[in-house]
Amino acid sequence: MVRSSRLIRQALASALLLACTPGTTPPPTPSPTTASYDDLVAVFADWRAFQRPKRNGGVPDYTAPAMAAQYRDLPAMKARLIAIDPSKWPIPQQVDYHIVRAEMNGLDFDHRVMKPWAENPDFYATVFAEESDQPAREGPHADGAVELWNYRFPLSAGDGSKVSTGLQVVPVLLAQARRNLVGNRKDLWTYGTQALKQQSSDLSELIPKIGGDIAPLAVAAKAATDSMIIWVQSQAPSKTGPAGIGIENYDWYLKNVLLLPYSWAEEVALMRRELARAHAFLALERERNARLPEQVPITSAPEHSRRFGAAVTEYLAFLKSHNIMTLKDYMEPALRARLGTFAPGPREFFTEVDYRDPEVMRTHGYHWFDLGQMVNEPHPDPIRRGALLYNIFASRTEGWATGWEEMMLQAGMFDARPRSRELVYALLGQRAARALGDLMMHGNKMSLEEAAKFAAANTPNGWLRETGHTVWGEQHLYLQQPGYGTSYVIGKIQGERIMAERRIALKDKFSIKEFMDGFNAVGLIPISLVRWELTGDGSDITSP
Repeated sequence: MVRSSRLIRQALASALLLACTPGTTPPPTPSPTTASYDDLVAVFADWRAFQRPKRNGGVPDYTAPAMAAQYRDLPAMKARLIAIDPSKWPIPQQVDYHIVRAEMNGLDFDHRVMKPWAENPDFYATVFAEESDQPAREGPHADGAVELWNYRFPLSAGDGSKVSTGLQVVPVLLAQARRNLVGNRKDLWTYGTQALKQQSSDLSELIPKIGGDIAPLAVAAKAATDSMIIWVQSQAPSKTGPAGIGIENYDWYLKNVLLLPYSWAEEVALMRRELARAHAFLALERERNARLPEQVPITSAPEHSRRFGAAVTEYLAFLKSHNIMTLKDYMEPALRARLGTFAPGPREFFTEVDYRDPEVMRTHGYHWFDLGQMVNEPHPDPIRRGALLYNIFASRTEGWATGWEEMMLQAGMFDARPRSRELVYALLGQRAARALGDLMMHGNKMSLEEAAKFAAANTPNGWLRETGHTVWGEQHLYLQQPGYGTSYVIGKIQGERIMAERRIALKDKFSIKEFMDGFNAVGLIPISLVRWELTGDGSDITSP
């Protein structure tokens, strides 16, 4: 506890200094007090209100004066957190303290480095037709998203009012965006209309489904979006700057926002190791299975329906029969609601896997267990009850879902279908290859195009097609959200570490079911904080 208290004081004093606008005198660092957990909860509530942009006429204000004002006031908000000393609190409450610290550091980093409101055109996409499988939508987006998937059509009067309010904002926000977007990060502009183009497509599909006063609002929002796309494309050729944040900034972000115990260089080494392991193990699996017939992808809608439905049944039966985790009533419906429909080729990477054995990707569908838990069993601690900001949950959500694929392989799920073991290593190879793209882009050692080509070339079987949509969309996301591309593999590694530490500590008393129930109960927080809560070891949480 003494070491924890010292680290907290050092870390937060340094964070306060880093948060100050260059050229200004930082406020004095307050002395930690014996404030209670309730005081932290109050700071958290005020922080979340502070983090959201001010609104003018219902439109979020990301103009330069508004952002400068927010950044100017951020040290005072941080000072309130620094004034709290949580070192004598129970570990779960200390964990909550560091969640708030990480979120504040995320806004600090946005102002100092990322500036998505000034650098990233796709930041201003706010209409979404598909549900994210994460606690909050991946990547940075302006406040006030219109999540169309949340509504049933025809819209009720109440839902129609909500959608109308969101659509009214779109043209005004996009007009503001043209004044705000003054950045020079070339690749964010060159590829910076992907979300806007999707928004245009989603609005096109929305217009025939609505009527009355809402339809003209959707038409106006689409027209503004299309005009914005043309404007961004016209500006992109003039942009010349590097798009990555640089290694020093990446290191700071890993430690102070994502709360991970690695540097950029260490993550590069880990990703190269996992990429090599994936290819080597795939080669061994293919040799082992050489006398078996190749898997044939699904070719029709009836086959898709039958096999995907059976995959859910088989997956849940395996979890139950092997006593791997406690199954909840919401888990099966959550998986079945998101099986999708058959789509003829050309297949993207994940379809190549899914159409050969649908049960493999149902393991990655752990995301829907997570989201079901958020809705049906909200966490008792208010700070981790909802989605955390800046995607800092990804090391847990993406990392565990990725790790779960190979864990289920090792648990025997695919013993009856050995060829499916090959699919798991193809998945791992793709995640490691694109993670290296994330790291190389932000280290300014690759452009987005080079990262996409690298990921395509190093993904097994040639399934991540360079001419497809997946590789470009993924690398563009990782350029917008540092550390997201690595979260799948880094979180997997950390998750395996936690399980190993509990197995070593408990020896023969270790139970995978008890471990999983405890793991799930912690909530969707950075994986290093999960480790602290489950093992009592908080050494991954270091000073800036």
